[in-house]
Amino acid sequence: MYRVLLHGRDVGPYDRRTIVGMRIKKALTSDDMLVASDGARLTVADLLRTRPREGTFQPNKTTTYSLVQATYSACVLEVRGPGVGIPRFKGEVEARIQTDVLRIAGRFRKGFQWKDDRIKLPLKDIVHARVRNSTVDLWLKSGGVKDFKRLSIELFTPEAAGEFVDWLPQATPWPEDDSQPAALSAAGGSNPWMWVAVIGTAVVVAGVLVMLLSRRLY
Repeated sequence: MYRVLLHGRDVGPYDRRTIVGMRIKKALTSDDMLVASDGARLTVADLLRTRPREGTFQPNKTTTYSLVQATYSACVLEVRGPGVGIPRFKGEVEARIQTDVLRIAGRFRKGFQWKDDRIKLPLKDIVHARVRNSTVDLWLKSGGVKDFKRLSIELFTPEAAGEFVDWLPQATPWPEDDSQPAALSAAGGSNPWMWVAVIGTAVVVAGVLVMLLSRRLY
């Protein structure tokens, strides 16, 4: 259990899952201070860097732990695109990078019940990766040559996000920003309707200027 030192006040106590949920909802920052039940002081980031107690993540535990290269506390923010199904994990998950797969274990709703389970995503299918502060966006192959599934994972600190991507040397940077198509459309001269709107606006402005000048002259 942990108490939170927030704006000069001592609130709580809260368990790890509640602290993580508050961090995901941005009610807490990584720099906020906690006091553990044994009196130890640590930041939210320190808590998230420590691995959960044994037994927190047990879904279909395998015997391939020797293959694990890195383990992170994380949160699945968003999944977009077609292809292999990724559950809507709730709260904290364990993102474990093994020699050939990214293993995500956590809790999600299936039907009317909550289920603890895990998925394995082949590392060879992770084509692109991008770091946005403490968030990592992954693009996974999803059938066609240009078909990708986008998976956004919150790692809670920029350092953890950068380290996470370092374990994916086969993933190249995303070649274009999400806003690029919209920006090109807004600036692209190939769109005739855009020019109609521009010309129409110019005619209206010119008419207003002529009217104002005519009033001044007469």
